[in-house]
Amino acid sequence: MPASLNRVLMIGNLTRDPEMRYIPSGQPVATFSVALNRNYQSPSGEKKEEVSFIRVVCWARLAEICNQYLKKGSSVFVEGRLQSRSWEAQDGTKKSTVEVVASSVQFLSTKGASKQNEGAAQEGEAVIEDSFAPGAPGPQAGMKISENELEPDEQVPF
Repeated sequence: MPASLNRVLMIGNLTRDPEMRYIPSGQPVATFSVALNRNYQSPSGEKKEEVSFIRVVCWARLAEICNQYLKKGSSVFVEGRLQSRSWEAQDGTKKSTVEVVASSVQFLSTKGASKQNEGAAQEGEAVIEDSFAPGAPGPQAGMKISENELEPDEQVPF
């Protein structure tokens, strides 16, 4: 069987504040949607813009950091993988979705992007990577955070 590749790279803006939840095991999970714009020219020569809204899921420490520092309108670079899932709704209908499970989120906004530091000037950017997936051993599995651990608010590089 040939090898396969499941990798997504996207840059866009959050359409809403991240929503934080905890699964029964206590693992944090944050979800948010990213708007992606595509500009193109129609066959008739008319300039058009198309917008796609993509749901992003973050787990463990990555979820906590995204929930803490991102807000509606924040510009982000997300790297991850596509995941499809289906379920049965309360009314008995089958539902399904395709979403991006983030392994890395880079904050691109330069001013006012932080929920806690609104109005503060921000310098640089933060790159947060997390290879944690449900069922993997502990929330720290494979987690990398560039520059600082981003634990205390005083160490936030932006």
